[in-house]
Amino acid sequence: MSTPRDYDTDPGRFRVGAGLTARHLTGGTSLHALLAERLRHVPHVLDIGCADGALRAELPQVVGVDAALTLLREHPAPRLMGEATALPFADGSFGAAVAVNMLYHLPDPLEALREARRVLAPGGMFVAATPSRADSPELAEVWWPSRTTFDAEEAPELVAAVFERVEVERWDAPLITLPDAAAVRDYLVTRFVPRERAESASRQVSTPITLTKRGAMVWGFRGL
Repeated sequence: MSTPRDYDTDPGRFRVGAGLTARHLTGGTSLHALLAERLRHVPHVLDIGCADGALRAELPQVVGVDAALTLLREHPAPRLMGEATALPFADGSFGAAVAVNMLYHLPDPLEALREARRVLAPGGMFVAATPSRADSPELAEVWWPSRTTFDAEEAPELVAAVFERVEVERWDAPLITLPDAAAVRDYLVTRFVPRERAESASRQVSTPITLTKRGAMVWGFRGL
């Protein structure tokens, strides 16, 4: 199933999640910083589901597109409102396209993957980052991720259905340390756990707790 797209009705949930990652990342590099380093040489980059512009802050040649107007207003120009399944750009407009933690919001991610390929120039690259169904196993007694339409487990096969060549980079490491029950509660809320249930679950977790983050970056390359 797809996860809710509620960033216009509840933008605070997105901001809490972004803040948690920024404050409590204890190992490795943020996804946006990592992608920016890899794409620095590409002159035109599209960020699909750009939200408030975390990738644009790292990479000035990014153009953002998002369906959530509330967060899009916070994204530095250039940015456009639009759906991942109907991108408002001409064929072959970009050298790279990025979709970070967003394709699982869609009932049919293949539509968005085809659109991403359409707006890429020949030889262009696409990358999607997405979590695993086995993410954050330390919380298994109180919460377990639901299966979505674009988990790390199926993402490579979906991307391979659209792009000529696919490469997969997985992560499986202790990356986030939540210091107290309030941080655990917020972490669960950002993963669509109802607040009352998240509050109760957070009191059952011993803190501080370090979470193993699992997921994948899936690269798709368009032929020449």
